[in-house]
Amino acid sequence: MNFEEIRNHCIIKKGVTEEFPFDESTLVFKVMGKMFALVDLDGEFGINLKCDPDYAIELREKYSTEIIPGYHMNKKYWNSVLLNGSLTNDFIKNLIDLSYNEVVKTLPKKVQIELNLME
Repeated sequence: MNFEEIRNHCIIKKGVTEEFPFDESTLVFKVMGKMFALVDLDGEFGINLKCDPDYAIELREKYSTEIIPGYHMNKKYWNSVLLNGSLTNDFIKNLIDLSYNEVVKTLPKKVQIELNLME
């Protein structure tokens, strides 16, 4: 999966914005102001995604060379997914969707209602 495919999959979701809050090489996707995906545009191409803690461990065990604890993130909730071509596009899209949903469910109820009302 390439950068444009990742960007297109993230940006079409409700309430999503993109920005470079840390540096010029880390693109961050946020839903209603909360991060759900960070893409490293330099070096080894990868994406940090939020995950249910138990599933995060399961993914790391099953895909130990492609999915590792989140680089510069809370390793309990975040995984770094190395995009080296060995994971399918559908699988990566699913991980992005799971990350988005993990963040949405932690938003205050008022913000969740606002998000649901968006077209």
